[in-house]
Amino acid sequence: MSSLSIETLKKEIKEGKIDTVIVAITDMQGRLVGKRIHGEHFLNDTLAHGTEGCNYLLAVDMEMNTVGGYEMSSWERGYSDFVMEPDMSTLRRVPWQEGAAMVLADVKWLDGKDVVASPRQILRKQVKALADAGMKPYVGTELEFVLFNNTYEDAWNRHYIGLTPANQYNVDYSLMGGARVEPLLRAIRLGMAGAGMMVESVKGECNFGQHEIAFRYSDALSNCDSHVIYKNGAKEIAAAAGYALTFMAKPNEKEGNSSHIHCSFRGLNDELVMADDKDSEGLSDVGRYFIAGQIAHLRELALMFAPNINSYKRYVPGSFAPTAIRWGRDNRTCALRLVGHGQGLRLENRVPGGDVNPYLAVAGIIAAGLDGIKKKMTLEPIFEGNAYVSDSARVPSTMLEAQKLWSESAWVKETFGAEVQDHYTNYAEVEMAAYGKAVTNWELFRNFERS
Repeated sequence: MSSLSIETLKKEIKEGKIDTVIVAITDMQGRLVGKRIHGEHFLNDTLAHGTEGCNYLLAVDMEMNTVGGYEMSSWERGYSDFVMEPDMSTLRRVPWQEGAAMVLADVKWLDGKDVVASPRQILRKQVKALADAGMKPYVGTELEFVLFNNTYEDAWNRHYIGLTPANQYNVDYSLMGGARVEPLLRAIRLGMAGAGMMVESVKGECNFGQHEIAFRYSDALSNCDSHVIYKNGAKEIAAAAGYALTFMAKPNEKEGNSSHIHCSFRGLNDELVMADDKDSEGLSDVGRYFIAGQIAHLRELALMFAPNINSYKRYVPGSFAPTAIRWGRDNRTCALRLVGHGQGLRLENRVPGGDVNPYLAVAGIIAAGLDGIKKKMTLEPIFEGNAYVSDSARVPSTMLEAQKLWSESAWVKETFGAEVQDHYTNYAEVEMAAYGKAVTNWELFRNFERS
């Protein structure tokens, strides 16, 4: 939901209260990238025409290196520009930056056509497909981070070894543990509220220094918009206060950072299409088809849920990260957890980690659910007990396995298009090649003296 109208923006730029408008897109890695534009220039030019950026922004690795294998962006194609077209419904204040507002943008080619591999466009396509079927998605993401009493620069210089967590014991639901860092958590909560997000709560988590700030659910696109703004903003607020926080899926050998995604479908007029109180689990036929679609496609969508080499190290039995592809009623050992009743009925996908690109993950959830509904897939019986020790199908354990499932899937090609399939296949290839060449601390400790 926008927290700033165009009329108010014009007024406050004229009065000098706002002097900078950030125009941002989300890249493949889920990061905000873009430009800071002088307020008057934004009103006089960018508002009507957008702003340009090099198309390698959707074809680089985490280090911003230009890499081969992308059809849309290469030296042969000259690394030309695309247009960042502001979506003014996303206009909001940035309370933690003086005089700043922000607007998210959709990515277009210079001829006005969509850049189909852009994460926000991928999600838009699936939202439209669901609307064409008479439904709309509601989404809530739960994003965890680990907080350290070190600056980002100090952490870098230490090679991320010997950092001091903000809490030195398990602070899951601990009010005293949360109070230790409440000034920072409060600054983040109030900053996000000022940016138009509906903050619900904050709680401690299991890993040392781990916390979660929760926001109210909303339509899929606005929720993913809020997710990426929060993630970027929380790091900025932490850095300004002398802390470093990470959303990395598995920052150490303890519990990883999750980003559980709650999703439900409703009719276009908010009818409860997934719920039926007469059913033992509160599910309608549509609700059962929706879950069946998730189970059918979860493995081939794993690359959308787990986008980094590190992502797959989170899937450890007994760690509250899922390994078994089963569904259960309020069962945290399953990859898919059904919670709530009636209007609050929703399915929680527990596979994504804190490093997830929300647009890609939610697009995958919508597509899988819609396919289950269209094909009236049969839902397997609900799972009861400990899914970790079951003989269930498993979440892919490596990026190579996930890439192979994604790249060879006829359904992925049909649903997302060959260009998107090839683009993110190459993304995984680039990451695996870089990792294969790296010499890690694990190798040094294991082999330096003893091999």
